[in-house]
Formats: sequence, C-alpha cells, structure tokens
Amino acid sequence: MTNQPDVAAMFKDAMAAFPIDGSAAEGAFKSTAALNEKLSTVTLDAFGKSADVSSTWAHDTVKLMTEASKAKESPADYMQAMSDFAAGYSKLASAHMAAFTEIAKTAQADSMALMTDAGKGFTAEATAAVNTATKKAEAATK
Repeated sequence: MTNQPDVAAMFKDAMAAFPIDGSAAEGAFKSTAALNEKLSTVTLDAFGKSADVSSTWAHDTVKLMTEASKAKESPADYMQAMSDFAAGYSKLASAHMAAFTEIAKTAQADSMALMTDAGKGFTAEATAAVNTATKKAEAATK
C-alpha cells in the first residue's frame, strides 16, 4: 500500500512559505466593516425618509378620496369632485416625487463621499503596505 500524503502538513508548509501579516488583514477588515456601517446608515436613513414620504402621501390621498366620496347634490357636483381629486392628486404626486428625488440625491451624494474617502484611505494603506514590504525586501537582500 502507498502512504497517504499529510495534507494538513502540506498546507502548513505552504502557509509558512508565504507568511501573511495578520495585522494588515485585521486592519482591512476593520476598515471595510466601518465603511459598511456608514453605507448602511445612509441606506437606512434614506429608507426611513422614503417611508415617511410614502406614509404622508397615502394619508393625503385618503383625505382627498374622503372628500371626493361624499354625497353630492347633483351629477355636476360629482364631476367637480372628481376633477378636484385629480387636480389635488396631481399636486400630491408632484410634491412627493420631488421629495423622493431629494432623498435619492442626498443618499447618492453621501454614498459617493463615503466611497471617495474610503478610496483615499485604502490607497494610503496600500501605499504604506507596499513601502513596508519594499523596505523588508531590501533589508533581506542586503
């Protein structure tokens, strides 16, 4: 019979041949976690504001519908009520869509600012890591 290779030992040897700086990985994890937290805050804030706008829009629509559904004296009054409802709803839609647009623009601007700052931070960390590795390599070759 043949001997089975010790896979665990092979992996251990391979990992020893390519040492990994755990502090760099930990720093990258912490940076990523912090960025994700900030992006989640932007997202949840936008969601909360959107929910508020949706709720307000629904309440305002119900008010318009309540007025339109009241009994009228003549058929012309019903036509006027429907016309008033349509005009009122059009104004509501315009106002609330503008509010949604502002929420989206704010979320987009905040996200872009976070990503730009994160990119600058990651670039600085990568530059520092490369400089450290270069110094270690130069020292090893001497």
